[in-house]
Amino acid sequence: MSTTILRILPAALLLALLTACGPGYTYKKTYELDPEQGWTYADTLAYDFEVPDSQRIYNLYLRLNHSTAFPYQNLYVRLHTTFPNGQRISEQVSLELGDKAGQWLGDCNSRRCELLIPIQQGAYFNQTGAYRLVVEQYMRADSLPGLEAVSFLLEQTADKRG
Repeated sequence: MSTTILRILPAALLLALLTACGPGYTYKKTYELDPEQGWTYADTLAYDFEVPDSQRIYNLYLRLNHSTAFPYQNLYVRLHTTFPNGQRISEQVSLELGDKAGQWLGDCNSRRCELLIPIQQGAYFNQTGAYRLVVEQYMRADSLPGLEAVSFLLEQTADKRG
């Protein structure tokens, strides 16, 4: 074997191991926000994804990156889901960023936190096709400084429904 192959092979094996161990997100999109201005009412975040199999079970997550100086323990959002047939549903959700004692949840250091929040576990979609999830911040303040990024992640599980 050539020395080039011997140098590349361990890196390729390590990369294969790392990607094999992680969650199987079939969709992942992140919106970076200006941490000084934060998330405003005008910043609606749209996530367009495909569901090819209506028998599969999925987990849906929002991942938030925020400063440890973020002034709120929770974050209210409105979720608007549009189905392939055009039907639209909306719901208001409170995303808990900290506990009652004032400790941040998630993976934090002295300056920032990253928190993966399940918004629906064990979900299935009755229709195949194109879906849209729109996320709007729904707090009393128009601007929420300290929010740095909002991601939507769709994880396909190995399970199928009934």
